[in-house]
Amino acid sequence: MKRRLLFLISLAIAIPFASKAQFEKLKDSVVQLYGVVMTADSLRAIPSVTVMIKGQNRGTITNEQGVFSIVVMKGDIVEFTSIGYKPKLATIPRNLEGNQFSLLQLMVTDTVYLPATIIKPRPTKEQFERDFVNVDIPDDDLETARKNTDESKRRVLARTLPRDGRESSNMFLRNNAQRYYYNGQTPPQNIFNPAAWAEFIQAWKRGDFKNQN
Repeated sequence: MKRRLLFLISLAIAIPFASKAQFEKLKDSVVQLYGVVMTADSLRAIPSVTVMIKGQNRGTITNEQGVFSIVVMKGDIVEFTSIGYKPKLATIPRNLEGNQFSLLQLMVTDTVYLPATIIKPRPTKEQFERDFVNVDIPDDDLETARKNTDESKRRVLARTLPRDGRESSNMFLRNNAQRYYYNGQTPPQNIFNPAAWAEFIQAWKRGDFKNQN
């Protein structure tokens, strides 16, 4: 019983020291890595370079000046990748003194050779003229805006698109005002309104009633 109690007391005393030692070891292994990524030939900063710790799903990217900062562990392998450049690897020294490390990483341009493309002319001048005239050119932003603001297109959209909250509330208030204005009497009929007949004739000429069918 005394041996067991002595063992438990010794274990309770040793655990805090062991945890503290482990924490100090882990703290000493953490390194704040600073660096700049530049081209090897002209020493020009490379923005948006991916800086990843190899074997881990953790990393960062360089800013417009090619500068980056990331927390790593001693012994980690840092991988630098960017489109148009060959990937580079950098190892954090295990015997590094302190918790900060700076790095100037140079990257070399990666030359990509594409397969050869052979451009052939049209067989005849007549075929080229026919294809050139019949080619389907997509609308640009100006042509799309012109079609969307066309009067006939706006009339179709006005009839088909649902009203928003503001338009619905305005229509409800106008109908109520019209009903209250003729409360207790017979409202006038548009069959005797020349303006209504003129609008009806214009709508008939435009083909509004035909489109509704």
